[in-house]
Amino acid sequence: MQTAHELFLHELADILDAERKLVDALDEQANGASNPQLQKAFAAHQAQTEKQVERLEQVFRQLGESPEDTECKGLKGLLEEVDTFKEESPSPDILDVFSIGAASKVESYEINAYESLINLAREMGHNKELRLLQQNLKEEQQTLKKMQGLSKKIRPEQSGMEEEEGGRQRGRSRRAA
Repeated sequence: MQTAHELFLHELADILDAERKLVDALDEQANGASNPQLQKAFAAHQAQTEKQVERLEQVFRQLGESPEDTECKGLKGLLEEVDTFKEESPSPDILDVFSIGAASKVESYEINAYESLINLAREMGHNKELRLLQQNLKEEQQTLKKMQGLSKKIRPEQSGMEEEEGGRQRGRSRRAA
């Protein structure tokens, strides 16, 4: 890789692979969520992600290029993290809380990827492509805010702190005696 254009195409192909994988992952997340609000949020983001894939494909067409066959290793790792957590058989409410955090990590990853692409597009004067990338970025930022809002609303039924707090209380009373 020797030119900014080659880097731009590489990074575009990388995020395209990520978005394509997310379409499937979001379907799985929506079906696996126990909270109706979270199910709806994942389903809505899946539809939005399908549009983002279309925009990325449009960027390639406008440039007269085809995406290289690539695997987004960053997203692959984030998805593997979710699969590994599911193997631990979490309760439905704990899985929901974890899924919100995982979705926030993915959104942050995508936001950074789009910001880099936007900077490259701007430097190379790809103004039409820039607008498409900015639209995807804006949607990713909105989704991150939505996930952050859900993380304040959707809480685990059991915090797991009850035993620990009780242990601290007993320790304090022994010291006070």
